[in-house]
Amino acid sequence: MKAILMAGGSGTRLYPITYAVNKHLLPIYDKPMIYYSLSIPMLAGIRDILIISDPYSLDSYKKLFGDGSQWGLHIEYAAQRKPKGIAEGLIIGENFLDGDSVCMVLGDNILYGHDFPSILKEARENIENNKYGAVVFGYYVKDPERYGIVEFDSNDNPTSIVEKPKKPKSNYAVIGVYFYDSNAPQIAKNIEPSWRNELEITDVNNEYLKRGKLKVIKLGRGFAWLDTGTYDSLIEASIFVKTLEERMGLKISCPEEIAYRKGFISKEQLKKLGNELSNTSYGKYLLNLI
Repeated sequence: MKAILMAGGSGTRLYPITYAVNKHLLPIYDKPMIYYSLSIPMLAGIRDILIISDPYSLDSYKKLFGDGSQWGLHIEYAAQRKPKGIAEGLIIGENFLDGDSVCMVLGDNILYGHDFPSILKEARENIENNKYGAVVFGYYVKDPERYGIVEFDSNDNPTSIVEKPKKPKSNYAVIGVYFYDSNAPQIAKNIEPSWRNELEITDVNNEYLKRGKLKVIKLGRGFAWLDTGTYDSLIEASIFVKTLEERMGLKISCPEEIAYRKGFISKEQLKKLGNELSNTSYGKYLLNLI
């Protein structure tokens, strides 16, 4: 399985702070926002990652990540020249996937919860064992009219997904982490653009639902899914991360630590990364892991 990170968009709701900086490079406490989404496929054991962004931001991502080898990853890059929807990422990334299955993650997703790696492992195994063609995650929200909402039957099987419904049939929103089998790029090619002239990821999910191949995993009360679309929510997300990290003495979504604990890099490689940042609390944390 490979991964695609969608990190484009103009971030107009955050102007003027995103005039010159891609939204996903903004800080959430002690890390760039995209570190949190990059951590998701890493926690699932995925090491081949494609980052898709607008042409103007790709150089910034290349400067930040390089080829990913410092973390035991293989990172490639591709441009989405116009904002034509999340599902277009599956088409842009088709050659990169080369017939493999995919974990697609939106670059502004910040998730924290108990046993999250095991949940991601379950989703990946469901795809790789051909139990389902698509696995997505449902998160309980108080304002379902803002999201793509899943309706369930009495056995907790999904029966419909409606984007921003006027009369929501549940409070479970589909969040921006999607696991798909190798059919996803072709499905994305065959859906019709929405009224926004975008290829909607909800339409991809509904196609899998129509085929009886969609699994929705509900994330329980112990999970936090943080919004980063407003000035206030950026601050709130940073406070959330800061509070947890200071209480536990452990970092959230630290790619270096994940790479080390997953065996992607050695103790010597982690030490080198820590020494490069040794004058910061972040670098000292990495060295203390050793």
